[in-house]
Order: sequence, then C-alpha cells, then structure tokens
Amino acid sequence: MSHTIRDKQKLLARVRRIRGQIDGIERALDEETGCDRVLHLIAGARGAMAGLMAEVIEDHVREHLVDAEKHPGALNAEAANRLLEVVRAYLK
Repeated sequence: MSHTIRDKQKLLARVRRIRGQIDGIERALDEETGCDRVLHLIAGARGAMAGLMAEVIEDHVREHLVDAEKHPGALNAEAANRLLEVVRAYLK
C-alpha cells in the first residue's frame, strides 16, 4: 500500500488546513487588510505547503527508495537521510 493511501486522512487534514489558510488570505484581501498582515498569511500558507511537500517526499524516499526489504537494490539509507536533510532545509 502506498504511503499516500496509508496516510490519506492525515494528508487530507493538512490539505484542509492549507485550504483554510488560503481562504484566510482571500478574506484578508477582500476586507482590504493591510499588506503586512497579508504577507504574514501568505508566508504561513507557503510554509504549510512546503511542510506537506517535505512529508510526502520523505515518505516517498523512505518507502520507495531505501526500503531494503521491498527493494533489495535500494539506495544507501544514510545517503537518503542526507538527501532528506537538504530537501527539508530547501523547503523551509
């Protein structure tokens, strides 16, 4: 079973929170909220989206690339961990 199917409810909950953040940006713009507040809302939504991306990438790497039981020729786990550290830092 794929990690996106196994973690479906958790991932959908994150997407719904992100949707709420986007709706908040729309409301702020509609209400002519100051640009400083709008920028903070956008930054929060961007961070949430980056967090979702990092989680899906990490699970993908761990399940499909370095699981030696499922994939005997899998990548080196330590190399994968270093790659994931770089991806997490990039997505912050």
